[in-house]
Amino acid sequence: MIQSFIPIVQGDLGSTMADNKAKSTKPANKTPPRSPSDPTKDRAAKRLSCDSNSSHEGAMAGEISALEEAFRKFAIHGDTRATGKEMHGKNWSKLCKDCQVIDGKNVTITDVDIVFSKIKGKSSRTITFEQFKEALQELSKKRFKEKSDEEAIQEIYKLIEGKAPIISGVTKAISSPTVSRLTDTSKFTGSHKERFDPSGKGKGRAGREDLVDASGYVSGYKHAGTYDHKVQGSK
Repeated sequence: MIQSFIPIVQGDLGSTMADNKAKSTKPANKTPPRSPSDPTKDRAAKRLSCDSNSSHEGAMAGEISALEEAFRKFAIHGDTRATGKEMHGKNWSKLCKDCQVIDGKNVTITDVDIVFSKIKGKSSRTITFEQFKEALQELSKKRFKEKSDEEAIQEIYKLIEGKAPIISGVTKAISSPTVSRLTDTSKFTGSHKERFDPSGKGKGRAGREDLVDASGYVSGYKHAGTYDHKVQGSK
């Protein structure tokens, strides 16, 4: 009985182990392996994607209105660190002055400052383009009282569109007897006189340095170069 029982147990153990092994085995992946991508094609795809994005951004930039372009020009005026996205109060006042938003009657510099303080944030010192349009809407009601709100805002836009800051206070050349006397080379004396020819043109190195004269004549001799002419004339 014992001998006949042992084979049966061994057979049961073998079948159990076979079943466990079959369950633990993962099913084969029927999906075909993905071929390695071509680096050149990947780079081209990325470049096309970047080009499409940049072209889209360029199209957006091309849609900037003349009003926003004027806003940016005035926003960066006098400030090399400005980005053109925000405008300070000083540049806002200059824009209103240069574009004749300030007429001295309906709109004054005080009105411009009041509107700027009203539109900007409490802790901010600048205004954005959207706040800029709000400020213009406030001023349009005072600047063009006889027109409707829509017509007034369009009229004030026309005053600003396509404009740029007016550069004033450029230093001009001063013309006075004192300056003329100091720049007249015919009145120079000493070593300064030797630096210019009779026409007032500088001699360059010859006017700054003592060049060696190897002609054989004594310096200051007025008849240099006439020896050969005299000798030939006597013959």
